[in-house]
Amino acid sequence: MTEREARISIHDNHKAAAFFGVNDENLRYINDICSADIFARGGEIYIRGSEEEVEEAYELLHRLMDVVESEGQISINDINYYRHLIRCGDKARHQDIVSGTLLKTARGKPIKAKTLGQKKYIEAILENDIVFGIGPAGTGKTYLAAVMAVRALKNREVERIILVRPAVEAGEKLGFLPGDFIEKVNPYLRPLYDGLFDILGVDVTQRYLEKNIIEIAPLAYMRGRTLNNAFIILDEAQNTTPQQMKMFLTRLGFGSKAVITGDVTQVDLPKEEYSGLIEIQKILKNVEGIAFQYLTKEDVIRHPLVQKIIDAYEAYEAKDLRQDK
Repeated sequence: MTEREARISIHDNHKAAAFFGVNDENLRYINDICSADIFARGGEIYIRGSEEEVEEAYELLHRLMDVVESEGQISINDINYYRHLIRCGDKARHQDIVSGTLLKTARGKPIKAKTLGQKKYIEAILENDIVFGIGPAGTGKTYLAAVMAVRALKNREVERIILVRPAVEAGEKLGFLPGDFIEKVNPYLRPLYDGLFDILGVDVTQRYLEKNIIEIAPLAYMRGRTLNNAFIILDEAQNTTPQQMKMFLTRLGFGSKAVITGDVTQVDLPKEEYSGLIEIQKILKNVEGIAFQYLTKEDVIRHPLVQKIIDAYEAYEAKDLRQDK
């Protein structure tokens, strides 16, 4: 087998430092996951291996340089994601994925799509009045829904944000939590709160809550209401029954948008209950103005181990299914 060599030069010291990572951790990780041999001398990166190995590594390094140019840094998640795209034959580069800054956090950090799945999810929210964001933990479906809600509020497209969640326990018992029903449900809305705190800051979020610009509405309290000029987020929708899902969707009023998020692999309903989120995909799949956006483990933007955990669970559950047959 003929060995081939390629070289990439990084002339800017700051970009080189961002690319290599602290103590060269990024470069070491890239070398570990690639079949080619990759090493650096100064600002020069050398790639050695077979033609196929070098081509794959060379393409990965170039795509990661795009990330450094745009974001000023790269992460292990970036490395894993772009390697996955290359192996799937997807030619999307970083600039194809980040669709401009959606908003800035309270600390001034720009919020952008990080994966193609996230970009399609954002586009679906912009183009449709009802969007279902379905996928595993860590894909950003809840956080991005909160981002788009705040964006719509700031652009005066809506007058308020309504956060909804079914009060279904994942092994916990609501009755043992202190306070009234709203106070009992509030801890379950923590992912939405965390997103709003990050985007708006704690003080602004609290002020909006006091003024009812942001409203917490447990799903059980939605019956009989019509919600106009609002951006409504139903989180953990896998834990709605079919009747609850129908009730929620028919609350939508004029000038409103709804984003429904959930993970159909984490249903906490009693065994005799069927998930409304699973059923609704069959009922509304061909309705114009409604979009289903499916995020996958490849869109996970948490700690790299989260993706491995999802893989392990999928393998385990697939094995169980085979044994049951």
